Amino acid sequence: MSHLIAIDQGTTSTRAIVFDVKLEPISSAQKELRQIYPSPGWVEHDPEEIWSAVVATVREAMSKAGIGAKDVAGIGITNQRETTVLWDRSTGKPIHNAIVWQDRRTADACAALRAAGLEPAVKEKTGLVIDPYFAASKIAWLLDNVSGARSMAERGSLAFGTVDSFLLWRLTGGKIHATDATNASRTLLFNIACGKWDEELATQFAIPMGILPEVRDCAANFGDTSPELFEGSIRICGIAGDQQAATIGQCCFTPGMMKATYGTGCFLLLNTGDELVRSHHRLLSTIAYQLGGQRTYALEGAIFVAGAAVQWLRDGLHLISRSSDADELAKKADPREEVYLVPAFVGLGAPYWDAEARGALLGLTRNSGPAEIAKAALEAVGFQTRDLLEAMHADLPTPTDTVLRVDGGMTASALAMQFVADILNAPVDRPVVMETTSLGAAYLAGYQSGVCADLAGFSASWQLDRRFVPVMDAASRARKWAGWQAAIARVRTRCPH
Repeated sequence: MSHLIAIDQGTTSTRAIVFDVKLEPISSAQKELRQIYPSPGWVEHDPEEIWSAVVATVREAMSKAGIGAKDVAGIGITNQRETTVLWDRSTGKPIHNAIVWQDRRTADACAALRAAGLEPAVKEKTGLVIDPYFAASKIAWLLDNVSGARSMAERGSLAFGTVDSFLLWRLTGGKIHATDATNASRTLLFNIACGKWDEELATQFAIPMGILPEVRDCAANFGDTSPELFEGSIRICGIAGDQQAATIGQCCFTPGMMKATYGTGCFLLLNTGDELVRSHHRLLSTIAYQLGGQRTYALEGAIFVAGAAVQWLRDGLHLISRSSDADELAKKADPREEVYLVPAFVGLGAPYWDAEARGALLGLTRNSGPAEIAKAALEAVGFQTRDLLEAMHADLPTPTDTVLRVDGGMTASALAMQFVADILNAPVDRPVVMETTSLGAAYLAGYQSGVCADLAGFSASWQLDRRFVPVMDAASRARKWAGWQAAIARVRTRCPH
């Protein structure tokens, strides 16, 4: 068994990557995922489309690598977090499209819960804020809006899962209804201090406990795939939400280490070790990973729109034909122009958590054009990253010198990564292996199946591709940061304009 398979089910695509036991990628396959927008602010995925893509990409990647099931030591699964699926236990069929993490349909319900004074207790137990981003309000919406769903749930006929759990059910032929601690920690129903589902929270969200999956370590025995799927059974040995998998793939195993993944959104995690740090600056306390029954915690900041802003330049404004063209266009911007894009297309994430905020372009002059807008879109990523980092430093009594490890598709933009370094006034390290989310999933599978090294051995394999060092002068940094803070204040619904 000389290979590992990572299933990386993301927001915009599904991928399978075959690794050898040295964690070198051998082959891969990918399918784009259709985005469904039933109403403004609503985002859905078809779970059957996700399932078909997982089977197809795993088969294709195995075929390209020339391997069979007998050659695979284990499968690791990583997934878009918070995206919510309910399915019929008897048929395995979803009762509705998956509600995606970006979806804002439950904003009013979450506001009502906050107004009722529930957020402090929820945050104490879960480390999270009450927001449509997380799974609980999505589950409640499905139970209340799909005909017969609540009665099915109450009699034990329904199962809930984030995408990992749904895929696990399907891969094992309905034998295993489980998830891992990282995905459980994103539901608003899981007590991260004791590592258990919380009955009081489930009652507050009107969710029957019987629909919730069993929670296991990130590296654990999650059962075997049905033999007919891949011409033989393969062990499923690891699961982690995508941002936690990237944290593992970036080898951020020491307290104080931090990574940022720039994909559709941006997610910054800082390892706090076995200490559950309570944020007083609207960040999230979450589980970074759980191995051997031991939880390692993190502070997390979530930016809803990062690479999605570049997609907007391409698909919404038609300023570029390919995402990779953004850098060249932005380089043509007049340096005297101070244009700011606040990409609050689906509200603002951490540290603001303003579901009703909407995007804006500010600072436009008659001289502003496509180049200035492209530059503003790239710089917005850096400004939002600094928002998160400043909140993290405020939460930690003794912050260490900052080196940020970065990954994700947007890190291909040297202009964006240089601006991140400049506005943070801190080094930004981009690794040789950019597929860190898949790498983390593959490592979990290899760790559990005994074919990969321990954490220290895996950390020694991390390699630097490029370090971006800050070059911006202090006066420019201060001026730009003040401009960003003014722009944010203009779009905040809870601040005077």
